[in-house]
Amino acid sequence: MKVSGNTILITGGATGIGLALAEAFVDLGNKVVICGRRRNKLLAAKKQNPQLEIRVCDVSRSASRTALVRWMEQRFPSLNILVNNAGIQRRVDFSKGTRNLRQADQEIATNLVAPIHLTALLLPLLRKQSRAAIVNISSGLGFTPLAAVPVYCATKAAIHSLSLSLRHQLRHTRVCVFEIAPPMVATELAGRRQRPEEDEYTMSTSAVAREIVTAIETETYEVPLGAAVNLYEKRDQMFSAINE
Repeated sequence: MKVSGNTILITGGATGIGLALAEAFVDLGNKVVICGRRRNKLLAAKKQNPQLEIRVCDVSRSASRTALVRWMEQRFPSLNILVNNAGIQRRVDFSKGTRNLRQADQEIATNLVAPIHLTALLLPLLRKQSRAAIVNISSGLGFTPLAAVPVYCATKAAIHSLSLSLRHQLRHTRVCVFEIAPPMVATELAGRRQRPEEDEYTMSTSAVAREIVTAIETETYEVPLGAAVNLYEKRDQMFSAINE
């Protein structure tokens, strides 16, 4: 699939992987729209990259998703690539009762409900294009979970399953379905925890963005990246290793 001349929507595009991917796509000559919850982060991204189009949207909320879709249909009817990237990762300890359930609801809504709904709502528009793609950002932890963040891992496992089903259902259409499973990435995903440095287990956001662009260009539909390959291929062994 060509990686230039597209119209692209990236959720969670103001920071991290989303922003790095937006910058990579802009450099390749695409029209890129990013959305996110925090207006200040979106404005900062646009100041750094004036070509970006921005939209405040909390994808965990149904009304906000619907408004985003209507805006996209009116402003960007040539949309042909949807990147479901927005994500939250939080520690949840079920042994301590129900105190984390409210945060878990938002995590599920952002990581799983939003991609399901946005895909369904935008699919009619995507199917009007001569070539289109849905890019779901999952995680190596969707294959081998880290027990400290069980809800995050469960949502990413569900994104893997969703991607498989979508790819099968859309196999006779012009819409391709990609799943990208990064390893640990140097972003603010984990909230206030210190950002990791890039090493043999951790990728930079720019490296992840390059791999996503390559996957789309070569039409490689399921791509574990970096250290996530081991989480993907050696699941039982790696579960014991990361959950000691």
